[in-house]
Amino acid sequence: METLPQPSPGGASPGKPAPAPRRRFDSPITQWQPWLGPLALILALVLSVFAGLLVDIPLIVLGVHVNSAKPPGGVLIADTVLQDAIFVGTAVVLAGWGARKVYSWQFGLRATPFWRAVLCVLLAFVAVFVFAVLWSALIHNEAKDKVLEKLGSKEGAGLLVASAVLTCVIAPICEETLFRGFIFTSLRNWKGPWPAALLTALLFGGVHVASAPIEDLLPLAALGFALCLIYRATGSLYPCIATHAINNAIAFGSIEEWGAAPILGLLAASLGCVALLVLAAKRIGLIRPGGPPAQVARAGA
Repeated sequence: METLPQPSPGGASPGKPAPAPRRRFDSPITQWQPWLGPLALILALVLSVFAGLLVDIPLIVLGVHVNSAKPPGGVLIADTVLQDAIFVGTAVVLAGWGARKVYSWQFGLRATPFWRAVLCVLLAFVAVFVFAVLWSALIHNEAKDKVLEKLGSKEGAGLLVASAVLTCVIAPICEETLFRGFIFTSLRNWKGPWPAALLTALLFGGVHVASAPIEDLLPLAALGFALCLIYRATGSLYPCIATHAINNAIAFGSIEEWGAAPILGLLAASLGCVALLVLAAKRIGLIRPGGPPAQVARAGA
């Protein structure tokens, strides 16, 4: 991804009106068409099915029994990693629709004030926690999430670590890039941020239908809505990734019935791994400094 050249001083050409003001902190506004977001999700899910065959077919040829209802843990982890990679790849490819250049800032990969991000994350966690508690009390939810069991977390230390890395590091980065970085950003060009946040939240909850109990889909959608608001309030995808990673680390530890200390350790390790991956991406040029020119900003978006 390249750095976008900075606009000339003044932000407007002679004889043309100055660009409309926008809030200092806001998620990036792009020229992506609204329909590109949902299309990216559909294409990613379809491609994930075919990509999964690239993992499953060689194993079947080698005599490994691959049951679609209960695949071996390592196979499901590999399939899910491929799916997450396809999430990012599809978003980047469609972001360049029409031979447009793709910049890292368009996906919110840019800095934001630390304490502003912390405040937004804390408020989002309180709101989502209250909603989840009320929802659970309303429907008397006693369903147990078996996604880690399917990943094979109880089949050995290696699969436990792989499950943790997938759940708490890879999934937050890739899902946030697709859902907040691309889908929300494209949908807000249709009716503005609030309908975009609602639609993105519903898509985010719905995509977990195969991996989470049906009772958890609405709380997941609530989390997705809160993540959209964090993105809009901070103008950066980093707080969204951190929130997602923290949420998944807590859920992971709870499902595994860990105590507070191991959960905190997993949480710290997850955020540390995310930070290292971001630094590595900056070192190799995938993430570069820069921001949107004033000309693409518009009021009320």
